[in-house]
This record gives sequence, structure tokens and C-alpha cells, in this order.
Amino acid sequence: MIIKQGMPAIVTGGASGLGEVVALALAAAGAKVAVFDLDVEKGDAVAQKLDGMFCKVDVADAESVRVGLLAAYEAHGGARLIVNCAGIAPAAKTISRGEAHDPELFQKTVAINLFGTFNVASQAAATMAGLDPVNDDGERGVIINTASVAAIDGQVGQIAYAASKGAVAAMTLPMARDLADKGIRVVSIAPGIFATPMVSAFPQAVQDSLAAGIPFPKRLGKTSEFAELVLHIVINGYLNGELIRLDGAVRMAPR
Repeated sequence: MIIKQGMPAIVTGGASGLGEVVALALAAAGAKVAVFDLDVEKGDAVAQKLDGMFCKVDVADAESVRVGLLAAYEAHGGARLIVNCAGIAPAAKTISRGEAHDPELFQKTVAINLFGTFNVASQAAATMAGLDPVNDDGERGVIINTASVAAIDGQVGQIAYAASKGAVAAMTLPMARDLADKGIRVVSIAPGIFATPMVSAFPQAVQDSLAAGIPFPKRLGKTSEFAELVLHIVINGYLNGELIRLDGAVRMAPR
């Protein structure tokens, strides 16, 4: 699908990290982007940079998503591109110092990472399905979800995160099949270790240690490389129902 000038797009978690870079890349390609996030200050700043809009949205809350989607629709029209980047990554073991994993933390992680992704995707798809096709294939839009290599190589202390991202990965094919007759493609990306602001804030020795475990290229992923893959997925109309690892061939060790 060609990204035409003014094509409506929504990026969750777009106020920082991978989401911010994706939002800026889509805007540079011509899309009109709505940023969904809870951080008002950062969200407003990103929206100004990309000449788009910011909506304070809690992706784990269905009503908050409904209101955000309505605001984006009224401002830009029906979204053709949805990129779900909102997520959290708490570190906690199944049992630690004799104590069970905090069930509320586990539930919160699943609520944001899994239900939040599904919530935005499903509600946005309901509107997207009613739009006119944009090409001879009958394509109406693309939904890109963010999983993680933890979905497959979950490490010690990633039980909640790995479970939530594993479910996002598992959701990819059935969602693509559900929406196939609507002309909507669904693809998930499983990023490895990227130089996001959070990781870049680590001591250099820690960053070097992380990079040392990556086969090739032996460095952290660039956020621009994640955004480039998003753009390629949008453009390549035959990519559908797939989980794509973007990780420099890393396979995470237990620790």
C-alpha cells in the first residue's frame, strides 16, 4: 500500500522510544499521524514535530481507546495505518525470595501489552473495514503490532512480559485471517535489543555487554531500522499474517 499524502495513521506509545521514531517516519512519508500515549508533555511535543495530533489514551481501557479513535477520526479521517508500540517491560520472577510474582503486576503487563494491542487493533479495524479500497488488491489498511524476541526467547525475570508478547505473536495469524475479507493486513514485529532511550541510558559497559551477544551486526538495533521495517511492511502488500524477528540473529540466553 502506498503511503499517500495525508493518509491517516495512528501510533500507540508514540510519545517516546520506538513509537516516536515510527510516528516521525510515517509523517515524513506523508501520513497524518495521531499519537496515542499517556505522557501528555512528550506526546504534545512529538505531535508538534510531525504536524499531527496527540490523544491521551490508555490502551488498556476500551472507552479511552474509543474516545481517542473518535478524536483521530474527526481530525484526520479513518486510519489506514495502525502501529501498536505501547507497552511495558517489568522485571520479576515467578518466585523471588520465596514470594510469588505480584499478580497485579502480571495482570497490568498483560492488560497493556496484549489487551491494549488487541483493543486498538480491533476497534480501529471496525472503522477501517468500512473505508474504500486503495488499490487493485482491495486493500483498506495495515495493522502492525509489536511483539518481542522475548515471545520466543523469554529470559529469567520476563515471565509477564514474555507471556504478553507471546500472545501478541500468536494473535497475528488469526487476526490476519479474520480481517482478510476486509482487505486489512496484519503483521507483527519481534524486535531484539534496540538502542531506545531506556537502553541508551544504561552505562556504556552494560550496552557493550548487550551488543556482544548479538551475532551480526554486533551492535544494538537502531530505532530507525525498526521504523524502516514498519514502512516496508506498509508498502509490501504480500506481507500478511507474519511475525518478523528484527534482532541481528540474536537468541537470548536464559540470563
